[in-house]
Amino acid sequence: MSTKTLYKVVFILLGIGSLVYMVYALGIENIWANLQQTGIWFVPVLLSWFVIYFMNALAFRDIIREKNHEGAKINFGRILQLTISGYAINYITPFVALGGEPYRIMSLTPALGKAKASSSVLLYGMMHILSHLVFWVLSIGLIIFYLPVSATVIATCAVIIALAGGLLLWVSRISKSGILTSVFRVATKLPFIGKAAKRLQQKNETLFTEIDMQINDLYQHRKPKFYSSLFWEFFARVIGCVEIYLIARALGLEMNYIEAIIVSSGSSLFANLIFFFPMQLGTREGGMALAMSVVGFSASAGVFIGLATRIRELIWIVIGLLLTLLVRNKTAPLEVEENLKELSHE
Repeated sequence: MSTKTLYKVVFILLGIGSLVYMVYALGIENIWANLQQTGIWFVPVLLSWFVIYFMNALAFRDIIREKNHEGAKINFGRILQLTISGYAINYITPFVALGGEPYRIMSLTPALGKAKASSSVLLYGMMHILSHLVFWVLSIGLIIFYLPVSATVIATCAVIIALAGGLLLWVSRISKSGILTSVFRVATKLPFIGKAAKRLQQKNETLFTEIDMQINDLYQHRKPKFYSSLFWEFFARVIGCVEIYLIARALGLEMNYIEAIIVSSGSSLFANLIFFFPMQLGTREGGMALAMSVVGFSASAGVFIGLATRIRELIWIVIGLLLTLLVRNKTAPLEVEENLKELSHE
């Protein structure tokens, strides 16, 4: 059994176990009652996430494709599948939710090569985080101008903006010197993992250098693609607020879209602060309840919305896991393609 096949089997089994646990934790009766109360509104909620994943895939495509890389001409349907499946695996991965990234790298490597596949996935992850920061900053502006806020709230918002700005500055600085180079420079000095990190760096020095060069190339020489990718990721987050808006409407709440954006950003901030919980069980509902009360709605409505998003997530996890089984990588390995080209010229 190949490593890629083994990886799929492991995560399919993990996915089934996670789904069973999520259904058990939520309760079948609660799931059914939630679906009944949401009613027909659940259909556009579910479909809105196809739109979101489509935009995520557009952002991923802009990073992957470049004129000087023949292998980067991957079918958009394949990129969309990797986007959906990668997020499904991330949802079920315990703790830091990064299982989808190795899956994407392994799936892209035959067509792109290991360096290009790794840098593309790493860049997309960075773009995903960057769009999150931009979304939070936008939401802070909406909170300050839209809601009556206290000095404590303003101070908290200022701290978040400062942290976001500091993080962006740090990423900009290390991207020039090399992200992996900077990370391993620190890792090799840490206790317990320092020696292992040094061995890994020495073993893959050429690969890591090439990955760093490709990461730096996106911002230095492909700025239109950098900004278009960021735009699609940010716009996907704005569209993601449709879900909260529609469920609130199903509950009969007079919520406008600005309030939906504030609730979405507030709940996601809370959930990301406690990112190590598997599938964010409990944290999302708590964050949603807190965000809803800040906007002026009942905390119980926030819990209901959190449960509804959990059910939507279950369905998309099933879709994503099925796609990992049904879709095969039909692209020939990059080395094979190069050999065929050489033979054709002889």
